Amino acid sequence: MFDIWLWIKAIHVIAVIFWMAGLLYMPRLFVYHSSSVKGGELEAKMIESAEKLQRIIMTPAMVVAVLMGLSLVWYNAASLTTTLWLPLKLVLVFSLVGFHGYLTSTRKKFAAGQRPKTEKHFRMINEIPSIFTIFIVMLVIIKPF
Repeated sequence: MFDIWLWIKAIHVIAVIFWMAGLLYMPRLFVYHSSSVKGGELEAKMIESAEKLQRIIMTPAMVVAVLMGLSLVWYNAASLTTTLWLPLKLVLVFSLVGFHGYLTSTRKKFAAGQRPKTEKHFRMINEIPSIFTIFIVMLVIIKPF
């Protein structure tokens, strides 16, 4: 039997994997960009790579992940009022959407020739998506609340 919700879940998980790959890789590109010579070949490649990563992978994957996720929330609307895990997950997810926006803004600053933060800063923020993912997966699988 065809179950649309299983397809939505599958598409949601696939999109999340692609989005997370981008959220993890973009700060790494910023690390390399920060240490590159201004006007050099590496800087040009980092600008191009970051723009393509955002345009082709990150943003489309985020949109699909959020839309499919909201469809699943709608399907399980009762979970919003009867459990705590789902609202907490949504807070974490929308925090990652904000992080995505921060990366987008930072990418644009790099493209404009700025060096908005240090290499160390980008190494540190590279851990944010991993930490959020750990908590999100625990909330979804274990449902502790």
